Amino acid sequence: MRNEKGLFITFEGGEGTGKSTQLRLLAEVLQKAGIANIATKEPGGTDIGQELRRILVTGDKDKCDAVAEALLYYADRRIHLTNKIWPALENGTWVLSDRFADSTVAYQYYGYNKRISMEMLDDLYKMVVGDFKPDLTIILDIDPQIGLARSMAKSRTMAVKETRHESRGLEFHNNLRAGYLELAAREPQRFAVLNADKSIDELHEDIKKLVSERSKVNLCQK
Repeated sequence: MRNEKGLFITFEGGEGTGKSTQLRLLAEVLQKAGIANIATKEPGGTDIGQELRRILVTGDKDKCDAVAEALLYYADRRIHLTNKIWPALENGTWVLSDRFADSTVAYQYYGYNKRISMEMLDDLYKMVVGDFKPDLTIILDIDPQIGLARSMAKSRTMAVKETRHESRGLEFHNNLRAGYLELAAREPQRFAVLNADKSIDELHEDIKKLVSERSKVNLCQK
């Protein structure tokens, strides 16, 4: 992993895995350790991204297909990279992102049962992102039925219902989970899969240990 620049750590997984909570907790630990960091997300990590997020995660699940979704996600990603992620990393700041490009492969390729070509997704990645990749990608893994139940319960407390993907059938979410695990198996040096069917505190400890090992920065001191 890099030392001269900030580290880029992404959180991935299906619905209801607790990514946003765990990202926030890690950001707090890094701050206490004196490591400058920013927490962000996709879609929605910039002002324009917030507008794209509304289109992508709310409303009718069938309002656009896998190709249209992929294009919108990559538009958001380019703005996110150029306006926020790359400048922060160049400045030595760690960036923690709730989702990145692996989500597009997992959702639009595996989730939709490969209705979009991997060649198209690879071409989009090269055009928009280049050879840049996260230093560490943490996949929070959980049985989709458990995750969906968690996510729908959370949505009932939200003013804006971001449940467009939750409204897809269980087959979609099972495909999604299988896709994430396949991605992790292909690139174990970047990915780490953690069991998310744990308490918040237990999972947080697992993440601190993992990040400490990968970054060579001890975050597990009491």
